[in-house]
Amino acid sequence: MFAENLSELRKFHNMSQEELAEKINVSRQTLSKYETGESLPDIDKCVALANVFGVSVDDLVNYKKDRAFGLTVPPKGKHIFGMVKVGEKGQIVIPAKARKVFDIQPGDNLIVLGDEGQGIALVKEKGLLEMLHMAQSSSS
Repeated sequence: MFAENLSELRKFHNMSQEELAEKINVSRQTLSKYETGESLPDIDKCVALANVFGVSVDDLVNYKKDRAFGLTVPPKGKHIFGMVKVGEKGQIVIPAKARKVFDIQPGDNLIVLGDEGQGIALVKEKGLLEMLHMAQSSSS
């Protein structure tokens, strides 16, 4: 996973091995070994690589494309949780990882927002109300 993620991210960002190696202060040969899986970087180098690409260390190391429609590692703070099926009455089940990341608990109210060009978004009621209060206070 790590070697494939690293190689794909480097190519996605149009960087040569030499350019990336320079950014994280290793030789091109060392970076090549990371990409082929011959060796693994220490945690400091993993953090540096994640920072260069704007992804989380967890995604850099553990991300699996087959679980995300074949898409590359998403930017930090962005997630692909998988696919859900809409039931007969429009109900969906929010994936467990999404519920954990966004601390969605049974009984929470979610607001459904829509943009015909962008799609549908779910926002926790509490978060939206806090954001509206902050906007209202800053404009007063």
